[in-house]
Amino acid sequence: MTAVAFADASISRVTAENGIAYAYRDLGESEVPLVLLQHFRGNLDNWDPALVDELAAARRVIAFDNAGVGATSGSTPNTVERMAHDAIAFLEAMDLQCVDLFGFSLGSFVAQEIALIRPDLLRRVVLASSAPQGAAGMHGWAPAVIGAVGAPEPNPEGYLNVFFAPTDTSREAGGQAAGRIFGRTTNRDEPTTWQTRQAQYDAVCAWGIPNHSMLQRVTAIQVPVFVANGDSDPMILPRYSHLLAGLLPDARITIYPDSAHGFLFQHHTRFAADVDAFLGEGEDGAGGPDDDAAKGSSSELRRRQRRSDHVAE
Repeated sequence: MTAVAFADASISRVTAENGIAYAYRDLGESEVPLVLLQHFRGNLDNWDPALVDELAAARRVIAFDNAGVGATSGSTPNTVERMAHDAIAFLEAMDLQCVDLFGFSLGSFVAQEIALIRPDLLRRVVLASSAPQGAAGMHGWAPAVIGAVGAPEPNPEGYLNVFFAPTDTSREAGGQAAGRIFGRTTNRDEPTTWQTRQAQYDAVCAWGIPNHSMLQRVTAIQVPVFVANGDSDPMILPRYSHLLAGLLPDARITIYPDSAHGFLFQHHTRFAADVDAFLGEGEDGAGGPDDDAAKGSSSELRRRQRRSDHVAE
């Protein structure tokens, strides 16, 4: 187990060459750290401590606020590409030569862009509640969704409606996750601003403008990727995660049952174990089925990808 729990971890700061002072929390130990990229309007405090602690039990985990978010200085840019460059500046300021990336929702868009801009920086990538750029039907979120998570004032009921499925089991898990996430009383991050909300939603909408040619961009991502989603996610529908996994050259996908956008908080133990197993395939020369497939023909790889598409039990 980690020496310091995420709920107790202090906020550190590092200033990058772009002049931005980044706020971050750093815990656990491993040669290759796992860097977390947060969701729309989220800051350091919006990660579920239970999930981060389980991830950090086996490796170093770094969560940070990108430019203009929370306690990080500057303004939030309104494109995913700019967000990716700002994230790379943070990684360089931390003197990280090789990382695993874990992007959640908007953070998963940023992770894809980093993989395209700076592929030699990455070892493996986890994309939670994700979609490729240009997918038809992705332009903006449904009115009920953006109304729930995009209002000027936080809406706890709206958060539960989007992040958890409308079942007793999912809502109960949502209440428990919310208690963990919003229970911190000391050393809190700064709340995200309206400027961040507007800029991030501009970036989300631009990412979702239908453009079939943009779908081909992710075929350039050669590192192994784990794609995951909840089976009832109203924010990024599971079919977009399936589309993304099918386009990526080396991907596997898991859809978690009875869950929505916050599946990774609801199923934190199972999801953390799946992430750890995926990342472990590339450590100490260990190989998994997808590592072997990468050495074979493209048709064999696609066959193995299709076989790995499944819903978690």
